[in-house]
Amino acid sequence: MKSAKLPSVAKGYFAFSMALSSLMLAACPVSSQTYDDPAIKAKAAEIHAAVLTLDTHADVPMYMVSHPRFDLSKTHNSRTTGSRVDFPRMKQGGMDALFFAVYLGQGPRTDSGNAAAKRRAKVLFDVIHRNVADHPDLAGLATTPEDAYALEKEGKRAVFIGVENGWAIGRDLSLLKTYYDWGARYMTLSHTRNNDICDSSTDPKGAEHHGLSAFGEEVVKEMNRLGMLVDISHTSDETFWDCLALSKAPIVASHSSARALYGHRRNLSDEMIKALAAKGGVIQMNMYTGYLKSENPKRVAAMKALQKKYPRVNELTDAEREARSAALQEINTNYPTVLATLQQVADHIDHIVELVGVDYVGIGADLNGGGGVRGMYDVSEAGNITYELVKRGYSEEDIRKIWGGNFFRVMKEAQRVAKELNYFPRR
Repeated sequence: MKSAKLPSVAKGYFAFSMALSSLMLAACPVSSQTYDDPAIKAKAAEIHAAVLTLDTHADVPMYMVSHPRFDLSKTHNSRTTGSRVDFPRMKQGGMDALFFAVYLGQGPRTDSGNAAAKRRAKVLFDVIHRNVADHPDLAGLATTPEDAYALEKEGKRAVFIGVENGWAIGRDLSLLKTYYDWGARYMTLSHTRNNDICDSSTDPKGAEHHGLSAFGEEVVKEMNRLGMLVDISHTSDETFWDCLALSKAPIVASHSSARALYGHRRNLSDEMIKALAAKGGVIQMNMYTGYLKSENPKRVAAMKALQKKYPRVNELTDAEREARSAALQEINTNYPTVLATLQQVADHIDHIVELVGVDYVGIGADLNGGGGVRGMYDVSEAGNITYELVKRGYSEEDIRKIWGGNFFRVMKEAQRVAKELNYFPRR
């Protein structure tokens, strides 16, 4: 694809990303414990080097669009820049493969709004392709598990692509094939608001379709035919159940957590996790503090008031963006976020393994999208996840599954289903 210039429609991304960076920098990044027990460290390092590590969700493209001079080939300081991912830090943390998210915050569901969403998606796809092409010695684009293993053997990082928020296709089903051809291998059906495909878990207006819309049902069917994974992170419970019943391939939660441990409606209940596993799906552990632990009530109230005052960041004027940014900075100063810990993330993994077994859980940290916890603040600390799992008694084979084997199994099954449906496009 040709590289796209950054159009005016990307301004909303700039504002959102800058605000998100401010929020992340306000959080306490200090690790809750050290990871230096010699015996555990040695065993974890050996396992970490032996398995292919995959994180299924990072909002790196959004950060790159809002920071046009950002260089993925250079090492950056997460505590001063807000950046959580670059190729050197992926190598340092032993992160072999990462899904870069083509993320769109929900905007107007009009013809002009949908056209803007398509343009924004194109900008983000172009940013990914351009940055991978610019550094062929460091990374390569991957669309299959086999691609990732081949790149690993070459000592390169594998960059996968996922679309976050079905608003990216508006009401145009043909865009799924376009995005698939551009490298997308999953699509998160919604974000924080309802769209024309389905209901979100967090839309303040509540259910609109009570699950999938009629158009959403066609979306799921087309994704099955393409071999694109149906991702139900962010969707409502009713949407989850509709997708599970309709999809011929296993579905995934690319960055979600367990509701039994923290009762956020964005997380999956035990009943949902059991049903997901029964159909061969996988839930990838999110590391966003707001989905792992309770926030300071005063901060929650202040953030709700801010959201009410500025409900659509993408549509703000320059003056309104500046005012919102100043208000957010004041909230961060007065009520700083206290990050969740890697141990809390591992507690969610333990819970899911005890519930359904080790074959249905993975890692989707949501770095640069607000994710990052004490002990896994940026991608350079990915080895601490393996350390924590070794400490808790997980075997090398267990860790291999958690770190990517389970998700790759689902990718392969989606490819098999697509072939069965006689709609597997040539690469």
